[in-house]
Amino acid sequence: MKLIGITGKTGTGKSTIATILAQKLNGQYVDIDKIGHQATSDPSIAKKLCDIFGNALLDVNGMIDRKKLGNIVFSDTDKMQILTDITWEYMEHKLDDILLQKQQYFIFDWALLPKVKFWDMCDIKILVTSDDTVRKERILERDHISLEYFNKRESATLDYSKLSFDFIFNNDYTKQSMDAFVEIIYKNITSENN
Repeated sequence: MKLIGITGKTGTGKSTIATILAQKLNGQYVDIDKIGHQATSDPSIAKKLCDIFGNALLDVNGMIDRKKLGNIVFSDTDKMQILTDITWEYMEHKLDDILLQKQQYFIFDWALLPKVKFWDMCDIKILVTSDDTVRKERILERDHISLEYFNKRESATLDYSKLSFDFIFNNDYTKQSMDAFVEIIYKNITSENN
């Protein structure tokens, strides 16, 4: 079993790279952000969040509104830590269960991956970067968020030490360059297995 960790700021295209690589390796792609979304949908976790941050977090259906939650936690590191403490146990169990499956390759994708135990378990660590101006335009369009919300979210991102990675890919968002980068990773991984 090999675990490949892909990280980078939101909007760099890391999920696209991770998906292409998973398809090429016939591996399992794991979007850890989605597991975080599942965590906030869990009734016991949602109740804890509302007990701390108030029922204003809820949408019209009584579910946690992630943008409202983001407005609270992205600009306050203490509140972000509270959110992490409440959701991480759920997420960790899900990820542990995934790694128990019979699979040769797992590709974990998450902006905060270097902060958790699974980072140290990664056989290959990949950082995806991109031009910040282009990235911002893509996020504003993709996520339908305000510039103010984008800036709050950016303030909560990690500073990545480039010494921590086996591969760094500066994404220009063209299919040709992404496919070429994935081919490099694929050859590196499969040559080690021969």
